[in-house]
Amino acid sequence: MNAIRPLSSVALPSALNPVELVDYSRFIADEVAAGRYPYIEFNEETRWHQRIYRDPRVDVWLISWLPSQGTQLHDHGGSSGAFTVLSGELSEAIYRPGRPADLALAEHRRASGAAVGFGPRHVHDVRNLSGDPAVSVHAYSPPLTSMNYYDIGEAGGLERIATLATEDPEPDVGLVLGRPAA
Repeated sequence: MNAIRPLSSVALPSALNPVELVDYSRFIADEVAAGRYPYIEFNEETRWHQRIYRDPRVDVWLISWLPSQGTQLHDHGGSSGAFTVLSGELSEAIYRPGRPADLALAEHRRASGAAVGFGPRHVHDVRNLSGDPAVSVHAYSPPLTSMNYYDIGEAGGLERIATLATEDPEPDVGLVLGRPAA
């Protein structure tokens, strides 16, 4: 006779760390580049995105970016993450606490092939500031359940303006924040 173990005694899968997520997003980007993903779309109205994979440890998305498309300043609700630029170029503005408002964001150019990993407290804004389309692969661990959106206050601190329960890294937050979505 098999005994039923309480859920608290079952080992749950551990989350991936940022280094593992970089490796994972690079691997998936190579798979997409090799043609193992059937299509990528571009949408003038909003960033196109498609989930590629999800399990209890990781959630992986393919996202396309036309010039001038971007996110709003956000975190990933306690999930670590990574992204690999498959084609084109993206810009990432990373929040740096303890600095005056005009120095609170550090801009980083992410060229094709670049991969970035980050921990659960990372706050950033990702945009396509180039003149050409871009495609990226994003991985989150544990899978997303929420995202927080921010403004930079006059003193340089973060001011949370919305929290959104979501499994989607590209939710339409324009209505939530009272702004048009990029």
